[in-house]
Amino acid sequence: MRLVVHVATEGVRIPVARARVAALAKRVLRAERVRDAELSVTFVSDRRIAALNRMHLGHAGPTDVISFAFAAPSAGSALEGDVYIAPGVARRNARAHARRVREELLRLVVHGVLHVVGHDHPDGEARYASSMWRRQEQLLRTMGGAA
Repeated sequence: MRLVVHVATEGVRIPVARARVAALAKRVLRAERVRDAELSVTFVSDRRIAALNRMHLGHAGPTDVISFAFAAPSAGSALEGDVYIAPGVARRNARAHARRVREELLRLVVHGVLHVVGHDHPDGEARYASSMWRRQEQLLRTMGGAA
């Protein structure tokens, strides 16, 4: 079993240690029964995530998290993916939902990793009732990410 998680910040500050982000991502991968993976989690500016959102998803403006899975793992190959998180958007979302910023950032780590693994949810308010959202919140609670 080889789980590798790289964590970087591109010109933004986060109130969570990179080691904690990496450990949480690995725990989510293990919980989802992923045995071999290489994943990057990068915290970026609102401007950078807005550019990624426009380029890859065709949506205007910044979003909180975008995930890319590069290929479904096959026999002998690792799951590979990238997760991009915008702390500025996370801060605004945390305020809007009366959550702590640290909790919201960790929620986005779990959310992004679940997308890389293959989970999905509907758009809009229906996302909060989806099985992916329930799984995300359950993992967040059991892994110590919720405040």
